[in-house]
Amino acid sequence: METKSTISRRALLGAGATVAGAAVFAAGRETSPASASRPGAYPLYGEHQPGIVTPVQNNLHFSAFDLRTSSRAEVISLLQKWTEAAERMMAGQPAGETGAIDGHPNLPPDDTGEALDLSTSNLTITFGFGPGFFTKKLGIAGQRPEALEPLPRFPLDQLVAADSGGDICVQACADDPQVAVHAIRNLTRIGFGTVAARWSQLGYGRSSSTTRSQVTPRNLMGFKDGTNNIRADDTELLDEHVWVGSDDGTAWLAGGSYLITRRANITVELWDRQKLRDQEAFIGRTKGEGGPLSGGKEFDKVQLSARRDGALAIPEDAHIRVVSPEKHRGARMLRRGYNFTNGNSDIGHLDAGLFFIGFVRDPRTNFIPVQLAMVRDDGLMEYIRFTSSAIFAAPPGISRGEYVGQSIFEA
Repeated sequence: METKSTISRRALLGAGATVAGAAVFAAGRETSPASASRPGAYPLYGEHQPGIVTPVQNNLHFSAFDLRTSSRAEVISLLQKWTEAAERMMAGQPAGETGAIDGHPNLPPDDTGEALDLSTSNLTITFGFGPGFFTKKLGIAGQRPEALEPLPRFPLDQLVAADSGGDICVQACADDPQVAVHAIRNLTRIGFGTVAARWSQLGYGRSSSTTRSQVTPRNLMGFKDGTNNIRADDTELLDEHVWVGSDDGTAWLAGGSYLITRRANITVELWDRQKLRDQEAFIGRTKGEGGPLSGGKEFDKVQLSARRDGALAIPEDAHIRVVSPEKHRGARMLRRGYNFTNGNSDIGHLDAGLFFIGFVRDPRTNFIPVQLAMVRDDGLMEYIRFTSSAIFAAPPGISRGEYVGQSIFEA
């Protein structure tokens, strides 16, 4: 029988956990718990955030959140706690100081535990802030970058509102899917009450490379994807097309980038019934080697003017022609997309496709014109429908003792 002296579980969690959580954070910031990271782990700190030019891992868990508070102090506190947890998890440690099994038995663990015994799996955690973040009465409306406008609804878009937008995003990439899921799950847990998860996307099978040592992967259409992606050692291209410059009008974002997501559902049943030569014509490359139809191997220069039997070797509506930098005043982007499969639709079709993630210096020049050209002229649009769309400002990297997004509040 329960007596009057019994302490309710709800009261214990509500009062004790709050005090304990604050103490753990204070101690963590002072002692830098992730200083003894596991071999092979990526650091959270640096000039740029991890997860942008970092070699693309095999798996993704991407999540967008909505703010549930207009308190500046609460948001800053959350970002401090998220920074602490991200530092720990990227170092292969629990999200909190006591972890999944070493805490007080009458308190919830400060780590969910599914990554116990797993390696760091090259985990990276990347943060971004959406347009709405700067309109939540946090006293930072003036810090919203001019280029951080919600993406337009492009022709042919079939966007699901609940799967688009968001005030804050977190991108977790790892070579083990459970490690990526563990990262998002714990950040969501820490953010309870301050933010609420709006939508998320799991991805597998990277669809791009950011280093030349990585083999070009294939998308669900069976073609090599991201052949001409910007690489980590293309420093001049990164400065020109990816990193926001100090003279771009938003001082706090200098060294950061704009993060754009678009979920492209592919009607694979229709695509799978097309002739090989037609598939190659839609892409503009061979399906095996990945060489351009103008001739040569995968990494040979695309010759858009090349002709064969009197016709353009690369058709007018071929994907690589429509999105070519030559067609867009040299504009380029860094891609970190992933394949996805979300089960089946209500009519039995495979719900699958490409979750596009792109990093650009300015979406108005590096992305929007390219997307408009694609939906207008690209033959692939017969097989693709975009169902999710979002944009975020990914701030620059931080130094030890700082928290992610700190430059926004101190600008």
